Amino acid sequence: MTRVWRTARYVIDLAVPRVMAIVNVTPDSFSDGGVHASARDAIQACERLIGEGADILDIGGESTRPGSPALPLDEELARVLPVLTEAVKLGVPISIDTYKPEVMRVALDLGVDIVNDVWALRQPGAREAVASHRSCGVCLMHMHRDPQTMQTMPMEGEVVSALLSFWETQVAALRALHVAPDRVCLDPGIGFGKTVAQNFALLARQRELLAAGHPLLCGWSRKSSLGAVTGIDAARDRALPSVVAAVLAVERGASIVRVHDVRDTVSAFAVWRAARGA
Repeated sequence: MTRVWRTARYVIDLAVPRVMAIVNVTPDSFSDGGVHASARDAIQACERLIGEGADILDIGGESTRPGSPALPLDEELARVLPVLTEAVKLGVPISIDTYKPEVMRVALDLGVDIVNDVWALRQPGAREAVASHRSCGVCLMHMHRDPQTMQTMPMEGEVVSALLSFWETQVAALRALHVAPDRVCLDPGIGFGKTVAQNFALLARQRELLAAGHPLLCGWSRKSSLGAVTGIDAARDRALPSVVAAVLAVERGASIVRVHDVRDTVSAFAVWRAARGA
């Protein structure tokens, strides 16, 4: 497995765990909807998150929480373009969280480094949008069904082999378009069409997912499964279990964690590294 993630402007060293900070430019995301509703607020958040130790900024304009409706293309572009235009000047890799190929192309033309797609480039034209760029990074997430139905009809059966089979198909499709392996990382899609038990099975057996041959990006931050086992109902109050899950994910081989609570996660990784080096 490669120990770097090659992106448009940066080759990200994965010898140490990397923190991807979530910047939702949305009014309706499950945990932080409306917090960064204006471009100015979002850019200030980006600067703050970099100061807290974020290695990558993941900017998205459409909520993919369970049951969320699809967002029109023009509205997504209006939300994210002013933020991306400024964010690419901040000196860290920038990721666009989108499944729309039109948004991917515009973002990459602005200098964005990574496409982070909950649909794993399965929307028409998405693979071609990534393949036409000479070096952008891409994250392929596993999602069962779609945001509107994924939690009303979640997966059935054993999940690890299902994810490995899914990724094998999606990665092969990218390689057929000559996308280099070191541009690709994989996300198991915690909470995206999976039961609580399946999500924790993925964490317990996460090392088996490394057989896919690409770095893992894991997003446990504030997810409802953490609320289910802790009894913490409000997503914004799940910072502590989110940090614990992030450390466990890294301990089990994840290279990148996607988080809301950057400072707490970075601090936890400092303790983790100190214990490993002692």
